[in-house]
Amino acid sequence: MTDRTAAAGRTLFVVVAAVLSAAAGWVLFVVLPEGSLARLLGVVLALGLLLAGVRAGGRFADARFPTHNVAEVAVEGPITRDGGSPSFPPRGPTSPGADDIVERIERADEDEGSRALLLQLNTPGGEVVPSDDIRRAAADFEGPTVAYTTDVCASGGYWIASGCDELWAREGSVVGSIGVRGSRITGEELFDRVGLSYEQFTAGEFKEAGAFPTDVDEDERRYLQGLIDDYYDLFVETVAEGRETDPATLRETEARVYLGGEAHERGLVDELGTREDAIDRLEETLGEEATVREFSPERSPLQRLRGGAASVAYAFGAGIASALLPDGSTERFRFD
Repeated sequence: MTDRTAAAGRTLFVVVAAVLSAAAGWVLFVVLPEGSLARLLGVVLALGLLLAGVRAGGRFADARFPTHNVAEVAVEGPITRDGGSPSFPPRGPTSPGADDIVERIERADEDEGSRALLLQLNTPGGEVVPSDDIRRAAADFEGPTVAYTTDVCASGGYWIASGCDELWAREGSVVGSIGVRGSRITGEELFDRVGLSYEQFTAGEFKEAGAFPTDVDEDERRYLQGLIDDYYDLFVETVAEGRETDPATLRETEARVYLGGEAHERGLVDELGTREDAIDRLEETLGEEATVREFSPERSPLQRLRGGAASVAYAFGAGIASALLPDGSTERFRFD
Protein backbone atom coordinates (compact mmCIF):
# COMPACT_ATOMS: atom_id res chain seq x y z
CA MET A 1 0.00 0.00 0.00
CA THR A 2 1.46 3.35 -1.04
CA ASP A 3 1.56 6.39 1.22
CA ARG A 4 -0.84 8.19 -1.13
CA THR A 5 -3.36 5.32 -0.96
CA ALA A 6 -3.10 5.16 2.83
CA ALA A 7 -3.59 8.90 3.18
CA ALA A 8 -6.61 8.85 0.85
CA GLY A 9 -8.15 5.94 2.74
CA ARG A 10 -7.63 7.59 6.08
CA THR A 11 -9.17 10.83 4.86
CA LEU A 12 -12.18 9.02 3.43
CA PHE A 13 -12.88 7.16 6.68
CA VAL A 14 -12.60 10.33 8.77
CA VAL A 15 -14.87 12.30 6.43
CA VAL A 16 -17.49 9.55 6.35
CA ALA A 17 -17.42 9.23 10.14
CA ALA A 18 -17.73 13.01 10.52
CA VAL A 19 -20.67 13.26 8.12
CA LEU A 20 -22.56 10.36 9.69
CA SER A 21 -21.92 11.62 13.21
CA ALA A 22 -22.98 15.16 12.32
CA ALA A 23 -26.15 13.97 10.61
CA ALA A 24 -27.10 11.68 13.48
CA GLY A 25 -26.39 14.37 16.04
CA TRP A 26 -28.40 17.01 14.17
CA VAL A 27 -31.44 14.78 13.86
CA LEU A 28 -31.32 13.41 17.41
CA PHE A 29 -30.46 16.57 19.28
CA VAL A 30 -31.63 19.49 17.10
CA VAL A 31 -34.49 18.46 14.78
CA LEU A 32 -36.43 16.22 17.18
CA PRO A 33 -36.28 18.27 20.44
CA GLU A 34 -38.73 21.16 20.89
CA GLY A 35 -38.02 24.53 22.50
CA SER A 36 -35.12 26.96 22.07
CA LEU A 37 -33.22 25.76 25.15
CA ALA A 38 -33.55 22.16 24.08
CA ARG A 39 -32.32 23.05 20.60
CA LEU A 40 -29.34 24.94 22.02
CA LEU A 41 -28.44 21.95 24.15
CA GLY A 42 -28.99 19.77 21.13
CA VAL A 43 -26.47 21.76 19.10
CA VAL A 44 -23.88 21.28 21.84
CA LEU A 45 -24.57 17.54 22.00
CA ALA A 46 -24.45 17.28 18.22
CA LEU A 47 -21.04 18.92 18.16
CA GLY A 48 -19.88 16.50 20.85
CA LEU A 49 -21.11 13.55 18.81
CA LEU A 50 -19.35 14.99 15.75
CA LEU A 51 -16.03 15.17 17.61
CA ALA A 52 -16.50 11.65 18.96
CA GLY A 53 -17.26 10.39 15.47
CA VAL A 54 -14.18 12.05 14.00
CA ARG A 55 -12.05 10.53 16.74
CA ALA A 56 -13.52 7.06 16.22
CA GLY A 57 -13.09 7.39 12.47
CA GLY A 58 -9.50 8.46 12.95
CA ARG A 59 -8.74 5.43 15.14
CA PHE A 60 -10.35 3.10 12.61
CA ALA A 61 -8.44 4.75 9.78
CA ASP A 62 -5.17 4.40 11.70
CA ALA A 63 -5.81 0.68 12.09
CA ARG A 64 -6.94 0.15 8.49
CA PHE A 65 -4.45 2.46 6.75
CA PRO A 66 -1.36 2.74 9.02
CA THR A 67 1.12 5.47 8.14
CA HIS A 68 3.81 4.22 10.54
CA ASN A 69 5.81 1.08 11.15
CA VAL A 70 7.50 1.97 14.45
CA ALA A 71 5.69 2.63 17.74
CA GLU A 72 7.38 4.89 20.27
CA VAL A 73 6.52 4.78 23.97
CA ALA A 74 8.14 6.96 26.63
CA VAL A 75 8.99 6.06 30.22
CA GLU A 76 9.82 9.25 32.06
CA GLY A 77 10.23 10.12 35.74
CA PRO A 78 10.07 7.87 38.81
CA ILE A 79 8.26 4.61 38.14
CA THR A 80 5.17 3.91 40.25
CA ARG A 81 2.05 1.85 39.76
CA ASP A 82 -0.41 4.72 39.26
CA GLY A 83 1.87 7.66 38.53
CA GLY A 84 1.70 9.08 42.06
CA SER A 85 4.78 10.50 43.73
CA PRO A 86 6.77 7.82 45.62
CA SER A 87 8.15 10.31 48.14
CA PHE A 88 6.97 12.75 50.75
CA PRO A 89 7.00 15.67 50.31
CA PRO A 90 6.06 14.85 46.70
CA ARG A 91 8.71 15.75 44.13
CA GLY A 92 6.14 16.23 41.41
CA PRO A 93 3.52 14.40 39.36
CA THR A 94 5.02 11.29 37.73
CA SER A 95 2.10 10.38 35.46
CA PRO A 96 1.67 8.23 33.47
CA GLY A 97 2.08 5.29 35.81
CA ALA A 98 3.32 1.82 34.97
CA ASP A 99 -0.16 0.53 34.15
CA ASP A 100 -0.64 3.31 31.60
CA ILE A 101 2.73 2.59 30.01
CA VAL A 102 1.99 -1.14 29.80
CA GLU A 103 -1.35 -0.32 28.17
CA ARG A 104 0.40 1.81 25.55
CA ILE A 105 2.93 -0.91 24.73
CA GLU A 106 0.19 -3.53 24.45
CA ARG A 107 -1.89 -1.20 22.29
CA ALA A 108 1.13 -0.70 20.03
CA ASP A 109 1.64 -4.47 19.86
CA GLU A 110 -1.97 -4.94 18.74
CA ASP A 111 -1.70 -2.15 16.17
CA GLU A 112 -1.29 -3.53 12.64
CA GLY A 113 1.17 -0.85 11.61
CA SER A 114 3.59 -1.20 14.55
CA ARG A 115 6.24 -3.62 13.36
CA ALA A 116 8.87 -2.41 15.85
CA LEU A 117 9.01 -0.71 19.26
CA LEU A 118 11.15 2.28 20.18
CA LEU A 119 11.20 2.67 23.98
CA GLN A 120 12.38 6.02 25.31
CA LEU A 121 13.82 5.79 28.83
CA ASN A 122 14.51 8.82 31.01
CA THR A 123 14.00 7.55 34.55
CA PRO A 124 15.98 7.14 37.78
CA GLY A 125 14.01 3.98 38.58
CA GLY A 126 11.24 3.35 41.05
CA GLU A 127 9.10 0.54 42.37
CA VAL A 128 10.15 -3.03 41.63
CA VAL A 129 7.01 -4.78 40.38
CA PRO A 130 5.74 -1.87 38.22
CA SER A 131 9.19 -1.72 36.59
CA ASP A 132 9.02 -5.44 35.87
CA ASP A 133 5.53 -5.08 34.40
CA ILE A 134 6.88 -2.60 31.84
CA ARG A 135 9.87 -4.84 31.12
CA ARG A 136 7.57 -7.81 30.49
CA ALA A 137 5.37 -5.77 28.14
CA ALA A 138 8.42 -4.72 26.11
CA ALA A 139 9.77 -8.28 26.05
CA ASP A 140 6.39 -9.61 24.84
CA PHE A 141 6.21 -7.14 21.94
CA GLU A 142 6.11 -9.07 18.65
CA GLY A 143 8.87 -7.39 16.72
CA PRO A 144 12.28 -5.79 17.22
CA THR A 145 12.57 -3.55 20.27
CA VAL A 146 15.18 -0.84 20.81
CA ALA A 147 15.44 1.19 24.01
CA TYR A 148 17.29 4.48 24.06
CA THR A 149 18.00 6.77 26.96
CA THR A 150 18.36 10.52 26.87
CA ASP A 151 19.49 11.60 30.35
CA VAL A 152 19.06 8.77 32.87
CA CYS A 153 18.49 5.01 32.63
CA ALA A 154 19.07 3.82 36.15
CA SER A 155 17.80 1.13 38.52
CA GLY A 156 14.22 0.29 37.47
CA GLY A 157 14.87 1.98 34.13
CA TYR A 158 17.75 -0.41 33.44
CA TRP A 159 15.52 -3.29 34.59
CA ILE A 160 13.05 -2.25 31.87
CA ALA A 161 15.81 -1.93 29.25
CA SER A 162 16.77 -5.56 29.83
CA GLY A 163 13.49 -6.55 28.17
CA CYS A 164 14.52 -4.93 24.86
CA ASP A 165 16.76 -6.25 22.11
CA GLU A 166 19.17 -3.32 22.36
CA LEU A 167 19.92 -0.35 24.59
CA TRP A 168 21.28 2.89 23.15
CA ALA A 169 22.61 5.80 25.18
CA ARG A 170 24.25 9.19 24.71
CA GLU A 171 27.84 9.84 25.79
CA GLY A 172 26.53 11.92 28.67
CA SER A 173 23.68 9.63 29.69
CA VAL A 174 23.73 8.20 33.22
CA VAL A 175 23.32 4.42 33.12
CA GLY A 176 23.37 1.63 35.70
CA SER A 177 22.52 1.60 39.40
CA ILE A 178 21.83 -2.14 39.31
CA GLY A 179 20.80 -2.34 42.93
CA VAL A 180 17.91 -2.08 45.38
CA ARG A 181 17.39 0.11 48.39
CA GLY A 182 14.86 0.39 51.16
CA SER A 183 14.62 3.28 53.60
CA ARG A 184 12.50 4.29 56.54
CA ILE A 185 12.30 7.02 59.15
CA THR A 186 12.07 6.53 62.89
CA GLY A 187 10.35 8.84 65.33
CA GLU A 188 10.55 7.05 68.67
CA GLU A 189 12.87 9.65 70.24
CA LEU A 190 10.68 12.48 68.97
CA PHE A 191 7.59 10.82 70.43
CA ASP A 192 9.35 10.52 73.79
CA ARG A 193 10.27 14.22 73.76
CA VAL A 194 6.71 15.37 73.20
CA GLY A 195 5.25 12.83 75.61
CA LEU A 196 3.52 10.59 73.07
CA SER A 197 3.50 6.81 73.05
CA TYR A 198 2.80 4.35 70.26
CA GLU A 199 1.24 0.93 70.58
CA GLN A 200 -0.10 -1.42 67.95
CA PHE A 201 -1.54 -4.91 68.27
CA THR A 202 -0.28 -7.44 65.72
CA ALA A 203 -0.10 -11.18 65.17
CA GLY A 204 3.14 -12.51 63.75
CA GLU A 205 6.61 -11.55 64.96
CA PHE A 206 7.57 -9.46 61.93
CA LYS A 207 4.16 -8.02 61.02
CA GLU A 208 5.22 -4.55 62.17
CA ALA A 209 8.88 -4.75 61.11
CA GLY A 210 9.97 -1.37 59.78
CA ALA A 211 6.73 0.36 60.73
CA PHE A 212 6.87 4.00 61.81
CA PRO A 213 7.74 5.26 64.42
CA THR A 214 9.47 2.44 66.31
CA ASP A 215 13.19 1.70 66.01
CA VAL A 216 14.33 -1.49 64.27
CA ASP A 217 15.88 -4.22 66.42
CA GLU A 218 18.55 -6.59 65.10
CA ASP A 219 16.15 -9.41 64.19
CA GLU A 220 13.97 -7.00 62.20
CA ARG A 221 17.04 -5.49 60.55
CA ARG A 222 18.20 -8.90 59.36
CA TYR A 223 14.71 -9.71 58.12
CA LEU A 224 14.34 -6.44 56.16
CA GLN A 225 17.87 -6.68 54.78
CA GLY A 226 17.03 -10.19 53.59
CA LEU A 227 14.13 -8.78 51.57
CA ILE A 228 16.45 -6.22 49.97
CA ASP A 229 19.00 -8.95 49.17
CA ASP A 230 16.30 -11.12 47.58
CA TYR A 231 15.18 -8.20 45.41
CA TYR A 232 18.80 -7.60 44.42
CA ASP A 233 19.30 -11.23 43.41
CA LEU A 234 16.11 -11.04 41.32
CA PHE A 235 17.30 -7.79 39.71
CA VAL A 236 20.69 -9.26 38.74
CA GLU A 237 19.22 -12.53 37.44
CA THR A 238 16.56 -10.71 35.38
CA VAL A 239 19.02 -8.29 33.79
CA ALA A 240 21.61 -11.02 33.18
CA GLU A 241 19.06 -13.17 31.37
CA GLY A 242 17.58 -10.32 29.35
CA ARG A 243 20.91 -8.87 28.25
CA GLU A 244 22.71 -12.22 28.07
CA THR A 245 25.32 -11.02 30.54
CA ASP A 246 27.29 -12.78 33.24
CA PRO A 247 25.62 -12.07 36.63
CA ALA A 248 29.04 -11.68 38.24
CA THR A 249 29.81 -8.80 35.88
CA LEU A 250 26.66 -7.01 36.98
CA ARG A 251 27.42 -7.56 40.66
CA GLU A 252 30.89 -6.10 40.17
CA THR A 253 29.32 -2.74 39.37
CA GLU A 254 28.20 -2.50 43.04
CA ALA A 255 25.16 -0.50 41.89
CA ARG A 256 27.35 2.28 40.46
CA VAL A 257 26.15 4.55 37.67
CA TYR A 258 28.30 5.26 34.62
CA LEU A 259 28.32 7.80 31.85
CA GLY A 260 27.29 6.42 28.49
CA GLY A 261 30.83 5.93 27.17
CA GLU A 262 32.01 3.85 30.12
CA ALA A 263 28.69 2.00 30.27
CA HIS A 264 29.27 1.02 26.65
CA GLU A 265 32.80 -0.19 27.41
CA ARG A 266 31.46 -2.30 30.28
CA GLY A 267 28.79 -3.85 28.08
CA LEU A 268 25.89 -2.20 29.91
CA VAL A 269 24.95 -0.35 26.71
CA ASP A 270 24.92 -1.83 23.21
CA GLU A 271 25.50 1.32 21.16
CA LEU A 272 26.10 5.03 21.62
CA GLY A 273 23.99 7.44 19.61
CA THR A 274 20.95 9.65 19.39
CA ARG A 275 17.31 8.81 18.94
CA GLU A 276 17.81 9.17 15.20
CA ASP A 277 20.64 6.63 15.30
CA ALA A 278 18.36 4.19 17.12
CA ILE A 279 15.73 4.72 14.42
CA ASP A 280 18.37 4.06 11.77
CA ARG A 281 19.07 0.72 13.45
CA LEU A 282 15.37 -0.17 13.29
CA GLU A 283 15.36 0.75 9.59
CA GLU A 284 18.19 -1.74 9.05
CA THR A 285 16.27 -4.39 10.97
CA LEU A 286 12.97 -3.76 9.19
CA GLY A 287 14.57 -3.34 5.79
CA GLU A 288 12.55 -0.20 5.04
CA GLU A 289 12.33 3.45 5.98
CA ALA A 290 11.09 3.90 9.55
CA THR A 291 8.07 6.08 10.23
CA VAL A 292 7.51 6.63 13.95
CA ARG A 293 4.20 7.13 15.74
CA GLU A 294 4.20 8.08 19.41
CA PHE A 295 1.67 6.16 21.49
CA SER A 296 0.34 8.44 24.20
CA PRO A 297 -2.09 7.57 27.02
CA GLU A 298 -5.75 7.28 26.05
CA ARG A 299 -7.53 9.66 28.42
CA SER A 300 -11.10 10.79 28.58
CA PRO A 301 -11.95 14.49 29.14
CA LEU A 302 -12.76 13.62 32.76
CA GLN A 303 -9.35 12.01 33.26
CA ARG A 304 -7.62 15.05 31.75
CA LEU A 305 -9.58 17.28 34.12
CA ARG A 306 -8.59 15.11 37.06
CA GLY A 307 -4.94 15.28 35.95
CA GLY A 308 -5.06 19.07 35.92
CA ALA A 309 -6.62 19.12 39.37
CA ALA A 310 -3.94 16.75 40.65
CA SER A 311 -1.20 19.08 39.39
CA VAL A 312 -2.77 22.02 41.19
CA ALA A 313 -3.13 19.98 44.37
CA TYR A 314 0.49 18.85 44.12
CA ALA A 315 1.76 22.41 43.76
CA PHE A 316 -0.29 23.55 46.75
CA GLY A 317 0.67 20.59 48.95
CA ALA A 318 4.33 20.65 48.01
CA GLY A 319 4.55 24.33 48.88
CA ILE A 320 3.14 23.72 52.34
CA ALA A 321 5.32 20.66 52.91
CA SER A 322 8.51 22.42 51.88
CA ALA A 323 7.79 25.19 54.34
CA LEU A 324 7.08 22.88 57.28
CA LEU A 325 9.45 19.93 56.79
CA PRO A 326 13.25 19.82 56.55
CA ASP A 327 14.57 18.63 53.23
CA GLY A 328 15.14 14.89 53.01
CA SER A 329 13.84 14.16 56.50
CA THR A 330 10.68 12.29 55.54
CA GLU A 331 11.71 9.55 53.13
CA ARG A 332 9.29 6.63 53.32
CA PHE A 333 10.25 3.00 53.35
CA ARG A 334 10.26 1.99 49.71
CA PHE A 335 12.24 0.12 47.08
CA ASP A 336 14.09 1.66 44.12
